[in-house]
Amino acid sequence: MGLLLFCTAVGANDLPVSQTAAPSTLDDYLHLALAQNAGLQSRFAEYKAAMAEIPQAGALDDPTFSYGYWLEQMETQEKQRFGLMQMLPWFGTLEARTDAAAAMARAAAKRFDAARLNVAAQTKSAYYEFAYLGRAMEIARQNFELLKHFEQVSQARYRTAGQTHPDIIRAQIELAIFEDELITLERKKQPTTALVNAILNRAPSLELPWPQQEPMPAEAIDTAQVVAAIQNYNPQLAAFSHEIAAARSRVELAQKRSKPNLTVGFEWMQMDKATMPDGHRRDAYLATVAVNLPLWTSSYNAGVQQARLMGVKTAQEKIQAESDLAAQAAELMFAVEDSARKVRLYQAALIPKAKEMLAVSEQTYRSGGIDFLSLIDAQRKLLDFELQYERMRADHLTQRAALEELVGGTLPIQKEQADDISK
Repeated sequence: MGLLLFCTAVGANDLPVSQTAAPSTLDDYLHLALAQNAGLQSRFAEYKAAMAEIPQAGALDDPTFSYGYWLEQMETQEKQRFGLMQMLPWFGTLEARTDAAAAMARAAAKRFDAARLNVAAQTKSAYYEFAYLGRAMEIARQNFELLKHFEQVSQARYRTAGQTHPDIIRAQIELAIFEDELITLERKKQPTTALVNAILNRAPSLELPWPQQEPMPAEAIDTAQVVAAIQNYNPQLAAFSHEIAAARSRVELAQKRSKPNLTVGFEWMQMDKATMPDGHRRDAYLATVAVNLPLWTSSYNAGVQQARLMGVKTAQEKIQAESDLAAQAAELMFAVEDSARKVRLYQAALIPKAKEMLAVSEQTYRSGGIDFLSLIDAQRKLLDFELQYERMRADHLTQRAALEELVGGTLPIQKEQADDISK
């Protein structure tokens, strides 16, 4: 399925990279990444190369043609000879060699699927980070305008005093700080764009529009099924399984090295008509059979042992990969649940309360009930909560994308839907 999607994406991408239209949605990003990512292209070439190994593994060695001509006539009636020989390996050798090549090709296909999932996860992570930067800039601009409003409120309050009040100076200081933070965010767009373009295999300097913000998923992950999904669908583990199968075929192939190979041949000996007693040429034909003698048993036994140890190595690597993936999944599941909880906390409680506190603080400041620093603190608190909310949203989506990579693409969902945490 992964190979089919990749080939479809590649076939749809007929324009040079520099002329490709800029993406805007997550689907656009994923389509371009699957079609143009250089690392993914290399994995696909590796898979095709492994497929090309299969017919080579199942082929016999080339037959041998021989020719002999008497340069000096000896006491023989033979003038020249032609020979053809073919080596036939021991029974099952070609099958074992083909099975090993086919298993490695299947492993390469799974490695490609793993690379495709990794590129998709990287693309989603870059997309969410880019979207977060856009939202952070939007929030910073809104707070910058809000601070300008507070400066006007401060000026209106102390206009009758006839001199500059410290609150006005504080507002101007905060405006300068905010303006610097806004410039930093604006300048961060260029390196972020370059990173996204690198994943999409586009020129780093090409502009990208701000991406559309993805909604928060409403489905709750069935954490009890995640480990089982990894064992059943993770392409890296599947690749190890195919490599283990290839190792078993290589053990069988190594064992057959101690068996003799048969070489059959046919020779045609052309006789010299002048040497024949009756003047008529009668050519001779010869069938030949040759068998190699596998005498070096220590070498063959070492080859079998080497093949078995390589199989043990691959099996242990799979066991370690299963443990590592389970640990990664546990960490990601905690992070997903924790970020989702924080998103709900900021959305339902902290941000509304911070907005309420800011509105009350402004009214109280106008009446002289609090100082300007308390008003700025309330405004800073709201800004911090809004940025933390967007940070948690981006982190949550990125963590889910990483978990999707581990389980092979689709997260197991609980039958009973969790609380809707969509924005």
